[in-house]
Amino acid sequence: MEYKDYYKILGVDKKATDKEIKSAYRKLARKYHPDVNSSPGAEERFKGINEANEVLSDPEKRDKYDRLGSDWRHWQQAGVDPNDFWTQFATGGASGPRGGRVQYGNMGDMGDIFGGGGSAGADVFSDFFNAIFGGMGGAAAQQAGGGFNRASQSRRGQDLEHAVEISLTEAYLGTVRVVNKDGQRLNVKIPAGVKTGSKVRVRGKGGGGAGGGQTGDLFLRIKVASDPRFDRKGDDLYTTVPVDLYTAVLGGEVSVPTLTGDARLKIPAGTQNGQKFRLRGKGMPSLKNKGQHGDLYARIEVPLPAQLTSQQRKLFEELRKTS
Repeated sequence: MEYKDYYKILGVDKKATDKEIKSAYRKLARKYHPDVNSSPGAEERFKGINEANEVLSDPEKRDKYDRLGSDWRHWQQAGVDPNDFWTQFATGGASGPRGGRVQYGNMGDMGDIFGGGGSAGADVFSDFFNAIFGGMGGAAAQQAGGGFNRASQSRRGQDLEHAVEISLTEAYLGTVRVVNKDGQRLNVKIPAGVKTGSKVRVRGKGGGGAGGGQTGDLFLRIKVASDPRFDRKGDDLYTTVPVDLYTAVLGGEVSVPTLTGDARLKIPAGTQNGQKFRLRGKGMPSLKNKGQHGDLYARIEVPLPAQLTSQQRKLFEELRKTS
């Protein structure tokens, strides 16, 4: 049976702190995760990285492994049968390994790295691991009455995604979408203020777990359809308001579209083409700060008349003389 040098696998010193171990694990997991690395041997390397982290991130397992390390070298150098070593380890000089279930380690870390709960192909530990932590292992352990049972694996179910498109008005007001999952109709509430790329989580409606593990979650990935009236930047909205030349020159009231109906805006005399006016609180609701809204910016567009009547031309000529 091959000895596993977990410190070497993670590239850390034997005196490494928990923080250093976690950092090394996350770095290597990103590099060798099967979802991002399809090179030959990457999946096996990833399994080894996960197994090393399972041991070194758990104080009890790490302590048992550290005591095993020096004993292992002693028995190897003495040329003793490995089965004798396991008997000694299980019944004598070192504390015997406990039976029971081995949890797949550090699911939270994997969720932070890859946005889900675990990875295919990374849930099988080596015989070396199982012999230490999942049962006595080997023929000598059978003689000792402990039996050898491969550690049962508990793994959280896979998170699932479902794409949903909603209108800008629905994103403003909030809405509900019906999702069919395995013949079950789920009414999922989409909160006001979501953006394209937002994800709405439905807990416990993803893939089934293995070995008694938790069911994964279902995520609705939101796409907010474009609205020809508005441009959105964060929680602010921008719209273009056409204003006739006379109102721009003399001032007056104009109608501005909002997502809850038209609003009236007073513009001063001499308003310029391209000038912007802010309507406070008329933008999108904030998803993070409940009760707060962005602003709506109305950009004034003053179209010039393409053709003038003779009377209009005469008036403009008189106006030019006075300017």
